[in-house]
Amino acid sequence: MGCKVAFVSHRGRQGGLSLSNLFTQSSCVGTGGDGGEMASKGHSFQPIAVQSDGYPKALSTRQPLRDITIEFPEVVPLNVGGMYFTTRLSTLRRYEDTMLAAMFSGRHYIPTDAEGRYFIDRDGTYFGDILNFLRSGDLPPRERVRAVYKEAQYYSIGPLLDHLEDVQPLKGEKVRQAFLGLMPYYKDHLERIIEIAKLRAVQRKARFAKLKVCVFKEEMPITPYECPHFNSLRFERSESEAKLFEHHCEVDVSFGPWEAVADVYDLLHCIVTDLSDRGITVDHQCIGVCDKHLINHYYCKRPIYEFKITWW
Repeated sequence: MGCKVAFVSHRGRQGGLSLSNLFTQSSCVGTGGDGGEMASKGHSFQPIAVQSDGYPKALSTRQPLRDITIEFPEVVPLNVGGMYFTTRLSTLRRYEDTMLAAMFSGRHYIPTDAEGRYFIDRDGTYFGDILNFLRSGDLPPRERVRAVYKEAQYYSIGPLLDHLEDVQPLKGEKVRQAFLGLMPYYKDHLERIIEIAKLRAVQRKARFAKLKVCVFKEEMPITPYECPHFNSLRFERSESEAKLFEHHCEVDVSFGPWEAVADVYDLLHCIVTDLSDRGITVDHQCIGVCDKHLINHYYCKRPIYEFKITWW
């Protein structure tokens, strides 16, 4: 009875499969045949499956994956976005729960450049400040604090983040954000200012755009001669009375009210600062008050500011 069986020779170099290792027995009789004769000459064979077209299926030579620990030198050369640094391995591993410690733990592959430096695909401008903190706890000068803070976030260096948050300007920023937290709509209103100014400038083909912004701290609209009657920012009013004072000034954007020591000028400073940080040139001036009559002797006295956004 004829059959087709393929054999692979394991004699000689191991690991690869070449034509010289592949033998096909076109016929066999019983358990003997050429296969048995060749085996008697020192060859060992392993039968493999044969496809319908007569060609053998490929053999898998992949070995089971094993945990491999990468060894790093004690002095590590680095290429961070094209900038070169050299530091000790222990410095990179200073804090366990950081990205750098994980990268150089030996569990991860790190590519190297043509000179054998370990490559990190990140802007290296402030990486020296990162290393200085890991080496000796040094903090960057004030003008670089914000930028280094951003890098510390990327590399997940918690101790550095904690230190930077406790120095200026980030310490002051925490206080400012605590104030702005009283107005959860603050960021949305900033976006509205930008969108309105952009739309008006485009429609009018103008270099700048103007819009009206109301910034008020007190909730209760009053007139000067009524001030002595009120000694608090909170007023006890029934629901029906409260509706009588519901009023929206005829402005583009309105901020307020809030209860804090910070006043209208403090919030105006926040608005201008945040717009400037986004590269937007803004000027503002008070152009009066709303002066809307509500009920009896009550008038809206919320200040109205004109914001001028210059685009180029």
